Amino acid sequence: MTNPFDLTGQVAVITGANTGIGQGIALALAAAGADIAAVGRTPAEETVRKVRDLGRRAEIISADLSTIEPVQRVVDEAVDKLGKIDILVNNAGIIRRADSLDFTEEDWDAVVDTNLKSVFFLCQAAGKFLVRRFGETGERGRIINIASMLTFQGGIRVPSYTASKSGIGGLTKLLANEWAGKGVNVNAIAPGYIATNNTSALQADETRNRQILERIPAGRWGDPQDLGGAAVFLASRASDYVQGHILAVDGGWLAR
Repeated sequence: MTNPFDLTGQVAVITGANTGIGQGIALALAAAGADIAAVGRTPAEETVRKVRDLGRRAEIISADLSTIEPVQRVVDEAVDKLGKIDILVNNAGIIRRADSLDFTEEDWDAVVDTNLKSVFFLCQAAGKFLVRRFGETGERGRIINIASMLTFQGGIRVPSYTASKSGIGGLTKLLANEWAGKGVNVNAIAPGYIATNNTSALQADETRNRQILERIPAGRWGDPQDLGGAAVFLASRASDYVQGHILAVDGGWLAR
């Protein structure tokens, strides 16, 4: 019996792959056999080097996803450089913090455009390729969106981030409804509190850091590598019958 988690010969496009969660997922998929197209505003040179050290192919695709301008080019360049796409991981995202009474339109638009609008249109561009490729074959393409604890909760002082990640949850379910019968699985991972650049302000705030740790049953911040197993599962044949699911990897945060 073949290993249902084996990704040998697959090509994964991962946005925001230069550091943190994106890099952790890229390395996990590469360790399972996938080749990687590392997409980001900052060239993911370290990620590409580490993927190649694992014996997999890896290419950098430079793209600023604060607008949808590069979306089709990302798909086209990945296919041109690596021959195809099997998996898309929408990880790129930003966060802006301020009290809701003071939150600006600029900070609202910047976050929603990057975290939700660009994600939808990248899903659309990749989805057209994946539906054409897999719709009649019995094989399946995969889209994995990166949600958040704030897909389920409100949070504080991050209104545009909460709105965007709540939108990711709904969008994931909608696309699964439309594309599950067309050869494409669409699911999401909701990371808990992971130690990355996006959470550096929380880690540095002694009071907030303590409050967060007190609520996490696992008793620690997550590491980007903690998301690797979930990503491999959702990218592989092991999840063939998993559609529109938001998989929390949170150290037990939501169970508290």
